[in-house]
Amino acid sequence: MTNNTVILYSSTDGQTLKICQEIKSQIASKGLVADLLSIDDTTSNLKQYSLIIIGASIRYGVHHKKVIEFINSSKTILDSAKTVFFSVNLVARKPEKNTPSTNPYVIKFFKNIDWRPTLVEVFAGKLDYKKYPFFDRIMIQFIMWITKGPTNTDTEIEYTDWKKVQAFSEKIVALA
Repeated sequence: MTNNTVILYSSTDGQTLKICQEIKSQIASKGLVADLLSIDDTTSNLKQYSLIIIGASIRYGVHHKKVIEFINSSKTILDSAKTVFFSVNLVARKPEKNTPSTNPYVIKFFKNIDWRPTLVEVFAGKLDYKKYPFFDRIMIQFIMWITKGPTNTDTEIEYTDWKKVQAFSEKIVALA
């Protein structure tokens, strides 16, 4: 089977990459081969892909500026392909904020860019205080305190719903 799918990721602490790797594995099990590339290293010709998947993490309430720059500079290509976007953030750990229409970061993201992917999803990320540099740990702890999340610096919780990732992968295969 020809490879006409690419998964691009922007991952701060590795959870978005882990989700992308799982999606790649899930869709490969259904015969859909995909390249997996960091959005930072994307130099390949995206015109060769008929399906473009972008996974992006949140830090301090925003997606990385490289994601926005990539989307803005690649809009013509993105508009000519089937596209998928998913956001990974800790707010999505809450059931009332884990869909594209209820997640405040995804809502804000699409208000600020002129691109509408074919398929959109939101996944909860992973909280691992020990992995964060000092400043990030303090800031994330403060944000978690505000949002009534865990603040103990020994906390390590993977909030990602892997069944939801699998179901999303099936939607990607159907889209292809």
